[in-house]
Amino acid sequence: MDKGYALPDDFIVPDYQGRCVTNIVPSIYFTLAKSSSSPATSVLKLEEAMKREGAEGKGFYSVLPSEVDGVDSVVLLVLDGLGFRQLQQRLERLPNLASMTQGMVHSVAPTTTACALTSLTTGLPPSKHGLVGYRMRIGSAAIMNTLKWATDRDCSVKVPEPKVLQPHEPFFGLRPMVVTKAIFDNTGFTKAHLRNVRTRYWRTLSGISSAVTDLQRDKERFIYLYYEGLDTTAHEFGLGAHYDLELEFIDYLVGNLKRTLSRNSALVITADHGQVEVLDPPVHLQSDILSKVLYQSGEGRFRWLHLKVGMTDEVANLCEKYYGDQCKVLTREELLDMHVLGPTMQPEVALRLGDVALVATQKVAFYDPFDTGPFELVSRHGALTADEIEVPLLSYVT
Repeated sequence: MDKGYALPDDFIVPDYQGRCVTNIVPSIYFTLAKSSSSPATSVLKLEEAMKREGAEGKGFYSVLPSEVDGVDSVVLLVLDGLGFRQLQQRLERLPNLASMTQGMVHSVAPTTTACALTSLTTGLPPSKHGLVGYRMRIGSAAIMNTLKWATDRDCSVKVPEPKVLQPHEPFFGLRPMVVTKAIFDNTGFTKAHLRNVRTRYWRTLSGISSAVTDLQRDKERFIYLYYEGLDTTAHEFGLGAHYDLELEFIDYLVGNLKRTLSRNSALVITADHGQVEVLDPPVHLQSDILSKVLYQSGEGRFRWLHLKVGMTDEVANLCEKYYGDQCKVLTREELLDMHVLGPTMQPEVALRLGDVALVATQKVAFYDPFDTGPFELVSRHGALTADEIEVPLLSYVT
């Protein structure tokens, strides 16, 4: 298939070596390492740790605004599912968020939680850390759900240990305090992207602020805080009234967190991806395509087709014929040439990809009978439109 690599406005390749979520945690650590007040770790030690885990090290791009320079501690709040554009459209009713310094960074590809949170905590693109989708191939034929850390259907393939599938140490082995929901304790995905950290779990919503208050009193210098409520709300109800009310609650939470900060501390807020409302039913692939497909992986807006041998060009052309006005159709080789998942692709990671990718450019999703949940999704993510890939980077300094 020869159609060139011209990219439409709704297909943005992440800026992995610039303003990207991969550079947030390194930026925070370098800021704390250079602080004159009892450094969290030396700059040299941090550079060595980053080099050991395959990150940029000394040459990385700092994404933090200058106001954060010299702070003694940082609370990083990760709001699952908050896109930069969705936030900017609602700032007038969100006083605590609106009063913060506004910035934007890119998520990763695909724009889905498993990929982006792992990139946040490791500082690595999906092409290096290896979690390349919500559902991805393991072994020769099994498809694993990375959030559930289980295969989609009964099969003989054993699910790999998290440390095997994702071998890089989160936070470069520097073990910050992590505040997250208790139900995520001891899950496979947690072990993949948050292992070897020190953890404080919350069970009630008030527990979020109280945990941060206690940790600030204990002079913890870096606190990573995760909240998933907005993503859950958007999936079930879309981007309307329910979404707005959830954002207003988050704004109240942010106000509480600002008040808990000790002197010369920063609150930094980001997200893993944005959202797109997909109101039409998922697109069912044509029968002449499905007859050549062995199985599917990925997600509805970044759908991988795993094909019978020798079918790649034919299926890519058929997909272009039927769906070229709804998505970007890319073979695995084209996607790798464009560095969509990162500047360098580990050979073992490339084996987890399909043969042809359908990356939505319109408000559509592509159907897979094995990719279902407890309710019909209203808002989705995974593709590379600005609504999905642009996420906020907000800051506030006491």
